[in-house]
Amino acid sequence: MTSIAGDLRERPADHPAPDSAITFVSIEKRFGRSGVSVQALDGLSLGVPKGAVYGLLGPNGAGKSTLLRILAGLLTQDRGEVRIFGEAAGTANRRRLGMLIETPSFYPFLSAREHLQMLGRFTNTLPLVEPILRRIGLEQAADKTVSGFSLGMKQRLGIGCALIGQPEAIILDEPTNGLDPDGILEMRALIGELAHRDGLTVLLSSHLLDEVQRVCDRVAILQHGRLVAEGAVADMLDRDGRFWISVDTPDVLLQRLGAQAEAGDGGIYVRTEREQVPDLIASLSAAGMRIHEAKWVKPDLETIFLSQTREAGR
Repeated sequence: MTSIAGDLRERPADHPAPDSAITFVSIEKRFGRSGVSVQALDGLSLGVPKGAVYGLLGPNGAGKSTLLRILAGLLTQDRGEVRIFGEAAGTANRRRLGMLIETPSFYPFLSAREHLQMLGRFTNTLPLVEPILRRIGLEQAADKTVSGFSLGMKQRLGIGCALIGQPEAIILDEPTNGLDPDGILEMRALIGELAHRDGLTVLLSSHLLDEVQRVCDRVAILQHGRLVAEGAVADMLDRDGRFWISVDTPDVLLQRLGAQAEAGDGGIYVRTEREQVPDLIASLSAAGMRIHEAKWVKPDLETIFLSQTREAGR
């Protein structure tokens, strides 16, 4: 198809990443009036790198939808700045974004092809209609009216509509909503291709943490309108891992390591840095312990998410 295009702490607001496609600088947003108001975003700063799949995570009420609505121009922040490819967000550079915010709405009497053709005429991209229909898996249903579409089919069409204008970045709110397992696999592949083959920046919000772990290069975790964790997914999983070891004398090992170790899963979990594992194994072997199995156990993203949000909620 024609192209339709590390650190786990918050970057200081006055030093956004120079290679960011989208940058939020000290964003604040409050709803309601004094006394009954809710602080939806509280000085939030983060940068979405160009060409990456970036996941926006957080429990309900964390501020994800508010942030995406501000990016789309549907809401105005009380304070702070949004930058799109280095420039202050406005009508002109928002055209560089393709957006699917919340549940997509369509004309029920029009077909998928007609929706894309309508938008293609507006953006002068009619030649992309057929390739996009194939890309989103709606080629066989292209001429059916949307009134007969399932939620998953509407979700695919929404992504197609977001792509028709040849954006440089695409914003997806719950892109796998309503999809069956095969559809989720196809969507995962599509998102990966958009970023890593076509060079688009993908910013997505999702509650499916397993899918986020599989598809995202980097994630931000929000809680109460603040950034509580941010970084490359691989680094997060590696950093929060644990060392597990099985030996023939576990009681001796527990006594030797004290509070540093605890029994679990038929072996011993040891709190240590990954770089120290080789020295630990060597010292245990030198002490005469027979080691049957040893491995570094990585957590999943759900474990990290729950740990970060619960700690921030205290």
